[in-house]
Amino acid sequence: MIKVKLFDQEHEKDLELEMNRFLERMEEKKLMDIKYNVAAVREDEDEQIYCFSAMIIYRA
Repeated sequence: MIKVKLFDQEHEKDLELEMNRFLERMEEKKLMDIKYNVAAVREDEDEQIYCFSAMIIYRA
């Protein structure tokens, strides 16, 4: 069976930490792919919000 795990953080280091924790528990041969995305939204003149997200595709 193929599954996915989704991750979403406001800071890239938080995303990295969360993903590494998940991957530590997974057998390497089960990992199929990792998709990564960054989105930026400007709320006003002074503030820009980032969203760092990723999806791990793996065999269960």
